[in-house]
Amino acid sequence: MSSRLPALALMPVRRPAARGLLLALLLLLLAVLASLLVGSQHVAPAVVLDALLHPDPHNDAHLIVRELRVPRTVVALLAGLALGAAGTLMQALTRNPLAEPGLLGVNGGAALAVILGVAVLGTSQPGQLMLLAFMGAGGAGGLVMLLGQAGAGDSHPVRLVLAGAGLSMLLAALTGMLVLNTPPQVYDHFRHWAAGSLAGSSLAALPLPALAIAVGLGLAAGLMPRLNALALGRDLGRALGVNLRLTWALACVALMLLAGSATAIAGPIGFVGLVAPHLARLLVGPDYRRMLPYAALFAALLLLGADLLGRVLAQPAELAAGTLALLLGGPAFILLIRRYRLCHL
Repeated sequence: MSSRLPALALMPVRRPAARGLLLALLLLLLAVLASLLVGSQHVAPAVVLDALLHPDPHNDAHLIVRELRVPRTVVALLAGLALGAAGTLMQALTRNPLAEPGLLGVNGGAALAVILGVAVLGTSQPGQLMLLAFMGAGGAGGLVMLLGQAGAGDSHPVRLVLAGAGLSMLLAALTGMLVLNTPPQVYDHFRHWAAGSLAGSSLAALPLPALAIAVGLGLAAGLMPRLNALALGRDLGRALGVNLRLTWALACVALMLLAGSATAIAGPIGFVGLVAPHLARLLVGPDYRRMLPYAALFAALLLLGADLLGRVLAQPAELAAGTLALLLGGPAFILLIRRYRLCHL
C-alpha cells in the first residue's frame, strides 16, 4: 500500500474541462461589461468605451464610468477571487465543508479595527479605513492560529475552528459595544462598510490589497498538492512527506492575506467564500488543485452579480452587495446541502 500512496500524491493534474473554464470566463466577462453599463444613470455602451479609451474629465458620463463603476468592478473582482480561494483553502485546511473565511475571525478583527479607527481616531478616509481593516483582519487571523495550536505541537482543524468561533464572538461583542456608544455620523461610516457596499470604492487604495491578494493566491496554489495529501488524513499526509507545521503556517498566512484583503476592500462579505468551493467541487471534483481556479472565478462572478442586482432592484437607491449576497446565499446554500448532501463530504 505504501508504494502506491506516493504515486497517488504525485499523480499529474488533469486539465479542467475546457468548456467549463471558458464558460466561467465568458460569464465573468459579461458581468464586468454589465457592471460598467448598469447603474442609476444610463450610459450608452459607446460612451463607456469612449470613457475607457479617451477619458474626458469634463464629461459627467465619463466620470461616472471611470470614478464610480470601474473601481467597484475591480474591487468586486479582487475581493471575489480572494474569497473564493480563501474558502477553498479554509475547507481544505479544516476538512470542514461548512468552513468559510470569516471563521478565522478576520471579519470580526477587521470590523473592530474599523470602528476603533472611526470612533477613537476620527478616521474617515477610505484608504486609512482599508489599512485598519487589513491590520485588524491579519491580527485576528494570527491570534486564531496561535490559539489553535496552544498546548500542541501543531494546529488541528477542530482547535482552529473553535478558536476562530470563540474569538469571532468576542470581537463581535466588543464591536457592538462600541457601535452602540458612538455618535450617529460615526455609525453611518461603519454601517456603510459593514454592509459590504462596493459603492465609493477607490482605485487609489487598491495597490497594497491587490499585491497581498496576488501573493495569497500564489501561496494557495502552491499548497493545493499538500492539502490533497492531507485530505487523506494527517497520518497519511505525514507518510507522503508533508510537513504539517510548515503547511499549516503557510496556509494560515495565505488565508490572512486573502481574507484580510477582501474584507478590507469590500467589507465583511459572507456566503461567497462558503459556496464557491462547493460549486467548483460539483463541476471538477474533489481535487483541490482543480477546484481553486474555479472557486476563485465563481466567487468573483457571485460577488459581481450581487453588486449588479443591488444596483437594479432598488433604483435609484442601492442594496449593498454583501447584504444581497447573504439574502440570496442562505436559501441557495440550504438547497445545495439538501440536494448534494454536502455536509457529509
